[in-house]
Amino acid sequence: FVFDNDHPCVGLDAPRHLDAPPGVYRNRPAIGVARVVCYSPRHNLTLAELEAAEIGALMRVWQEQYVELGAREEINHVLIFENKGEVVGVSNPHPHCQIYATNFVFKTIETEARVSERHLAETGRVLFQDILKAEREDGRRIIFENESAIVFLPYFARYAYEVFVAPKTSHPSIATLSEAELRDFAEALKRLLARFDNLWRAPFPYVMPLHQAPTDGGDHRGFHFHIEFHPPLRRPNLL
Repeated sequence: FVFDNDHPCVGLDAPRHLDAPPGVYRNRPAIGVARVVCYSPRHNLTLAELEAAEIGALMRVWQEQYVELGAREEINHVLIFENKGEVVGVSNPHPHCQIYATNFVFKTIETEARVSERHLAETGRVLFQDILKAEREDGRRIIFENESAIVFLPYFARYAYEVFVAPKTSHPSIATLSEAELRDFAEALKRLLARFDNLWRAPFPYVMPLHQAPTDGGDHRGFHFHIEFHPPLRRPNLL
């Protein structure tokens, strides 16, 4: 169930004319759309507890939202993410994710897009494919893989249980994944989320952003869609 957030962080009706800030400061309007996607009518059914087919259906909703919102002239980036767990600051217990479609590109994605473009220009290769090659050759951090999806803890992880989930074929966004790739990706997500919850026999908190190419009209052939999990705990109850 998709709906516009009652308390959006950005809006299409944001003030266009702002007072000039003092000194070196700068500002501009944050134009965009903020939406919520509820996973299920059940209040207690987390993403980890959905069947793989239900996760696949959710991913098709993500595809639709990325395409619809990204096609708007004023939208330069569509961020889809889930915050799970009170320790992350979640106030609404109904399992859900959020969408921020904005007239600016978040810094992390902006950096990924820039270095991916540079790597492609310098080497003719997709940077994320080089990452996948290195991880598969090493093998120790591969958590799960099937025909078209892979789950791994990257060599450069910043968190104790940081994990990436990615299609093996490069896609700038989720929009172009085939039905077969969606099924494999949903299975990979299900396997990972079950392992997270079983790690300490408790619901596993995380921040889960979808990393997708900006919708700013740029050339993002070198961008590789993937989902990142940033868990805030390194042991139970220890941030």
